[in-house]
Amino acid sequence: MRILVVDDDADVRSLAKRVLEREGYECVLLANGDEAVEQCRTIEPDAIVLDIMMAGMDGFATCEKLRGQGVTVPILFLSAKGDLVDKTVGFRSGADDYIVKPFEPQELLIRIRAHLRLYQRLVGMDKDVIASGDLTIDGRRQVVFLRGTQIDLTPKEFRILLLFAQNPGTVFTKDQIIEEVWGEEFVSETTSIAVFIRRIREKIEEEPSKPKRLKTIWRVGYKYEPFGEQ
Repeated sequence: MRILVVDDDADVRSLAKRVLEREGYECVLLANGDEAVEQCRTIEPDAIVLDIMMAGMDGFATCEKLRGQGVTVPILFLSAKGDLVDKTVGFRSGADDYIVKPFEPQELLIRIRAHLRLYQRLVGMDKDVIASGDLTIDGRRQVVFLRGTQIDLTPKEFRILLLFAQNPGTVFTKDQIIEEVWGEEFVSETTSIAVFIRRIREKIEEEPSKPKRLKTIWRVGYKYEPFGEQ
């Protein structure tokens, strides 16, 4: 499998290359976001490790552009910034995970393996189109349509919505959502599921503050109710 590492720090690139190639991964190194956007389709990586604070285009903008190009593989942010605000911005830009520098090489490997496994499971799962009233979820193309108009979901938002749509009426706790979408290795993470739920509601609900599809079960979690199928 091929991992693309984008970081303007030569030492970080060198460390990542040693760690990844020792585990059998093919590693491609780039120094900035512009190169990543230009070359990603040619490189065809299975996962991307992306620094945030880079000269020129930063990691957030790079991630948004890659997602805008249709890149769906896991993207893991790598940055010295570790506060919750930056993590929230990172997930909103389309990232799957966030690793804070300095990092342990083994942690990088564990997270890459986990995201690759989850991504492969998603790609291999049932590809049938799920029709739920005026909402259509196309698992093969990983796109969602609301009343015939495609809506813009990040890969992580899509995976969360797909989980719910495939299990209508099932209540998922926050830990269960993290385990299913991120993997059991990340259940202890402080990932803000509420942020993802709010953003999905803003895109699929007529009144996000009064959701009819993606409902909160007080002090338990969330569940999806098919809407408009009468």
